[in-house]
Amino acid sequence: MGETAQWSRVDDGRHTLDLLTASYRRHQFARHSHATYAIGVVTRGEEQFHYRGELLRAGVGSLAILEPDEPHDGMAAHPQGWAYRVLYPSEALLFDGRPERAGFREPIVTDPRSVHLVRAAHEELTAGRDPLAAHSRLVWAFEAVIQRHGALREARGGIRASDAAAARKVAEIRDRLLADLRCAPSLRELAEGVALSPYHMLRLFRDATGFPPHAWLVLERVCHARHLLAAGRPPADVAEAVGFADQAHLTRWFKRVTGVTPAAFRNSVQDAHPRTGVRSGA
Repeated sequence: MGETAQWSRVDDGRHTLDLLTASYRRHQFARHSHATYAIGVVTRGEEQFHYRGELLRAGVGSLAILEPDEPHDGMAAHPQGWAYRVLYPSEALLFDGRPERAGFREPIVTDPRSVHLVRAAHEELTAGRDPLAAHSRLVWAFEAVIQRHGALREARGGIRASDAAAARKVAEIRDRLLADLRCAPSLRELAEGVALSPYHMLRLFRDATGFPPHAWLVLERVCHARHLLAAGRPPADVAEAVGFADQAHLTRWFKRVTGVTPAAFRNSVQDAHPRTGVRSGA
């Protein structure tokens, strides 16, 4: 069986939700993270990935719940590969209408009910036949995931001054990297901007984000490229706009992170049929 990947995007004017339907054998995802959650069900075979210091496996009947900004990779656990369906909801969409946010301690759970609801919601959304049914299934799926596997995040009694200062420095470095995606600052410029040595700046940023600045910037470029491609921009223009050397450079990194080429992603999300209205919560 060959490798296939189809991205879909639904947008109701308030929330945007990306969905992936894919089958892989040899493809290996580069280590990356998402700004959103990733909630997926394996429909064939078994995937393995490194997450929070462990090598985990997800097979048929399991539900994977990855939190935002958590570095991970992805590859087949067996030569036969794997197939899966993944939802990528933002925190605002996942917890829409709920006063409290939950955390997910277990990234892989076995729960037939949640697996069924997530898969049904994904199938309804990508089919695009009945907006009301798709909306209803998504609400039930998110509710099941949160109620059955989420735990209220522990309140932090207070933030130490050193922690707050470090967080400010990391935020400043991020802002500097994002100021112009086409022109990355030098290592020394980043370090001098937060009054640290290059070594201490690298360690601080890596400890906070899971990536050194150059790798984090590449992932941000891919993220921005996805939005531009979804808006209909051609890959060559997107490559220049987000700071890749050329279209080939964009294609290489884009496929390592998303599993598809920029052109395939653009064509997928430009399809008219998956644009079903989506809203979670009451």
